[in-house]
Formats: sequence, structure tokens, C-alpha cells
Amino acid sequence: MKTIVLASGNKGKLREFRQMFSNLDYQVEPQSNYDVGDVGDVEETGLTFVENAILKARHAAAVTGLPCIADDSGIEVDALHGAPGIYSARYANKRSGVESNSLANLQQLLTDMEGIPDNQRSCRFQCVLVLMRHAEDPTPIIAQASWEGTLLREPVGENGFGYDPIFWLEDQQCSSAELDSDVKDQLSHRGQALQKLIHAIESTTHPV
Repeated sequence: MKTIVLASGNKGKLREFRQMFSNLDYQVEPQSNYDVGDVGDVEETGLTFVENAILKARHAAAVTGLPCIADDSGIEVDALHGAPGIYSARYANKRSGVESNSLANLQQLLTDMEGIPDNQRSCRFQCVLVLMRHAEDPTPIIAQASWEGTLLREPVGENGFGYDPIFWLEDQQCSSAELDSDVKDQLSHRGQALQKLIHAIESTTHPV
């Protein structure tokens, strides 16, 4: 079985990646297993999701010597001109100077959206995945997907992470944090991008 390193220490993401790759001949391992530090060691200097994903994947491939997948994802709110966007994971720090974590980021977004009417709370999750076969891979596999929703005014549900509890899905009549894990893997931005990535891996003539 081949190993692919996930350039993230996020346990929720690791679970999703492992579940999606479970039927393939690949074992997904977190970068932390290789005693090379956290993906936070890489300064995310890109201005787009794809730039930052490439930076993280290239770094992880360089320090582990293995094929690496990096995910750069976040939530875009139309009323905030696409913010938090690429700063989703560090939004509270960027806006208020406080330490960023899932709860602080979520609360900061709710604060910034106070007074915005329901018909102006459209948003979407974006995900870009990059698979680097090695650190100097000139043609990494890139997959992108989005997931449309509406921003709630308070958290609902316990089955997600990040902004999931305030991401309302009209067609499901629930928040992302209320979805069953298997359903979420099929519908979510990351699930869609993973399906595209797996299809690309299976279709490529350039082995991983």
C-alpha cells in the first residue's frame, strides 16, 4: 500500500481523507507522523487558495520525501466581498488581533455579519486540493470544488468543525454540522474536490 502524506494536522480533515481513500491502494498519513513539524511552518504568502495549497504540498513533499496532498479551503461570504476567504483559518486574528481557533473565527464572522438581512447572507465553502508526487513536481494534480449555502445567525449541530455549525444547506434543511459524515463526504466542497482528485489519480498515466 502506498503512502500519501496530508499536509495538515487537522483531525477532521484527516478523517475525511482517509475515508475517501479507503477503497484505493493508498494510506493517508498526517505530516506530524514524520516529525517534521506542522504545516503551520509554511508561511501562506499566496493570495489564492491554489497558491497556498501548492506552497503547503511542496513543503510537505520536500521534508518527507513522499507524495503529499495539501488542502487550502475556506468560506466566502458575499456580503463581505468574499471574506474570510483564504484567511478563514486565521480570521479572528486578522480582524481583531486575538488568537485564532475554530470558535474565535466563527464568532468573529457572526459579529461581522450582525445586521445583515437573511436575503444577503449567501456564502460558499471553497476547496482546492494539490497533490505533489515529489517536491519538484512540475505538473501537480489540482482539484477544486465549491459548496453553496447561507450563513446562520448562531451555531447549530455538533457533527462538524470550523464554520460547519453556521453553514445552512437549504436543500438538506440543516447545517453542515448536522449532516451524517457519509452524506457530508459526498456533498461538501472537500468531498467533491476529493472525488475529482481521486478520479484524476486513477486516470493519470503519470503514477503517484
